[in-house]
Order: sequence, then C-alpha cells, then structure tokens
Amino acid sequence: MKVAIVECFRRWTALLVCATCLASTGPALSQEPAESATPAPVKTRTLAEGVLTIIPPAPQEEEMFSGPRPLVELPTSIPSLEYTPNYEPKSTTVFERAKVGTLRRTIWNLEFAFKPLRLIEVDVPRPDGRMERKMIWYMVYRVRNNGNHWKPKEVVQATVEGIEHTVFTKELTNEAEVFGRPSTSLRFFPKFVLRSIEQKVEYNDRVIPTALEPIRRREFPGSNQQLYDSLTISEVPIELSDETHDRSVWGVVTFEDVDAGMDYFSLFVHGLTNAYKYEDPAGAFKAGDPPGTGRKLLHKTLQLNFWRPGDRIDQSEDEIRFGVRLDSDAAEQQRILKLYGLTERLDYLWVYQ
Repeated sequence: MKVAIVECFRRWTALLVCATCLASTGPALSQEPAESATPAPVKTRTLAEGVLTIIPPAPQEEEMFSGPRPLVELPTSIPSLEYTPNYEPKSTTVFERAKVGTLRRTIWNLEFAFKPLRLIEVDVPRPDGRMERKMIWYMVYRVRNNGNHWKPKEVVQATVEGIEHTVFTKELTNEAEVFGRPSTSLRFFPKFVLRSIEQKVEYNDRVIPTALEPIRRREFPGSNQQLYDSLTISEVPIELSDETHDRSVWGVVTFEDVDAGMDYFSLFVHGLTNAYKYEDPAGAFKAGDPPGTGRKLLHKTLQLNFWRPGDRIDQSEDEIRFGVRLDSDAAEQQRILKLYGLTERLDYLWVYQ
C-alpha cells in the first residue's frame, strides 16, 4: 500500500513539472490558440444613400464572338495548307475554314461603384529624398463580382425538312477563365486615365503610398476597412458575391500634378471586363512573325464624365460634378456635348480603346 502511494505521488509530481514547462514556453506550445491568431472582424462604414454611384455591367451578345473573319496567321505561316481533298469537300479543309473563322468566348464583368472625386494634401517623396506637399486628386471605388457572366451555348436545331443546323445562344455562368483556368473568382488589373478634354492632356494614375492611409482614415473613419491602390488590388481574388455575402473589394486611384484649370474631363477605367474587339489590317502579318503581329486590339472601357469651374488659385473638391454640364443655351449645350464626343447627355458610357 505504501509503495502504491509513493508511485502515485511520483507520477503526479512528473505531470505537474510537465505542465509547468509547457506554461513557461508561452502560447506557441499551448493547446489554446493565441488571441492574435484570430483575425479582427472588419468594421465597415455604412454609406448614406446616394454617396456611392453604382455602374452596372452592360454585356452585349456580340462581345461573345469575333467573326466570321479570316484567321490570317494560318494560311500565311503554313504555305502548303491549301490542297484539294479526295473524299471530302474542299470547304472542310483548314485553309478554307480559316477564311471565315469565328472565335467564341465567355465574357465576364465586374460591377464598379465609386465615391465622389475628391482632393487631399499629402507629403509626396521627391527624387532627392525630400518630401513635397502636393494636392492629390483621388477617387475611392468598389469592385464586386456578381457572377452571371455570359457564355456561348451551342444548340442543335432541326428545320422542317429534318436538316440539323447549329446556333449559339447565351448561357449564364458564375465561372470565368482566370489565368487559363475556370474560376468563380476574378482579378481586377486596373488602368485609370484622367483626360482633360479641352487641354487634350492625359494623366495616368500614380501609386502614392503616403496618400493611402490618410485617404483611408478620411473615407472610412472608425473602420478597419482594407483599401488597395492600383497595384495591390490586382493581387486580391474578387470572390463571388450574393444576397447574403458581400465580398466586394475597395480601392483608391490617385493622380498627381493635375492642372487645376481644366473644366471638362473624363476618367477612363480599364479592366472591368474581358470584352474586346480586334482588327487585322491587310498585309500587317507576314510569314515568320509572332502570332498577333500587326493586330489592333481594343478593350471595353468605362468612361466617366465630369466637369468643374476651373480654378488654379483656390481648388475645391465641392465644385467637382459627375456628369455632363447642362446649359439652358442650346448652342452652348451642343458645344459641350461635342467636347465629350456625344450627341446626347450621358454621365457615363462604355467605349472601346
């Protein structure tokens, strides 16, 4: 009996020593997860109605295909491609089919929403290492993947005589091709261009790290909402959103050294869709050239129109207006529309560039 008591005491002491050792090593060896391992919940800021302008996607059926048109690379790169088959019609050969090829594809679209275009003064680093106080133009925006992308669907139909023929219709899908693989998430590779219409000057977006945090604090006070610049937002998968889960991603675009004297300008947003058009000028592709040489490719782009009373002395963000300015004088209104290349008043439109 005495031996049993001693053995129990020895084991209890050993367990106590092990527990003390584990406690002294800190939370890394503890079975309980560390508090820092739990991500903090995202505190979002509810925006008042009308603050956010939402631009819905505008897919078109003709964006799902290119053609029928010649596939110029095939007959030019393979001289012996033309021949007359013995047992099939000549129209079935690759050479003949390349004359009227039709390329079909799934088109995806992201929803774009933005807050008013605003101004902020921040310190910007100069090439000599010093800081310079500058007025930065910026826009905070949101991109959302709502799915319902358009996919061509092949349908075989029969005529009254029983002859079958193939037609293509559109099918809604939540999957799109990303990096060559089907995926329900998308990536936004943005390119923003601010174009002064009267001065015919363009400003490309600038990544300004020193402006990111001041803008985030101003636009989302009391929130830990993540805000990405034009570079880092391309690294974030934009997952599918639905009625119960909003998986939107927020970004900001910044412009530096903008001429404050401009009155009419447009902001072009590239990367919201994979829709495109292309042309192959006659004779542009020659044998031995890489595929696509000489091809003119135009991407579908969102154009946002703005106006403001230009003022280089006292810049005020309150004077920036979204849309095309209305004027009671018919001649002046036509002049304003002509500046934007419009025949009617449009606050935004989709163009190919």
